[in-house]
Amino acid sequence: MNFYSLAVLVRVVAELFVWIVIASVILSYFMPPYHPVRQALDRIVEPFLAPIRRVVPTAGMIDFSPMILIIAVELIKTILISIFISLS
Repeated sequence: MNFYSLAVLVRVVAELFVWIVIASVILSYFMPPYHPVRQALDRIVEPFLAPIRRVVPTAGMIDFSPMILIIAVELIKTILISIFISLS
């Protein structure tokens, strides 16, 4: 596998993960916590959100941890892709 293919893989995985985070946030407003779809998404997203929630306090009823996670994923994606592209 060359570095360009690895960069494409990083981009696809990061974008898929961002969409999973967005879906998890949206479904948390409409689905009960015991719904199987919501539980599956929470099992994927929660291990990444929990450390952020410990550091960043909530602002009233608003939880900024998903937004911080998405920004972090996009930043890591950009750095990794630029490294892989420069190596290829």
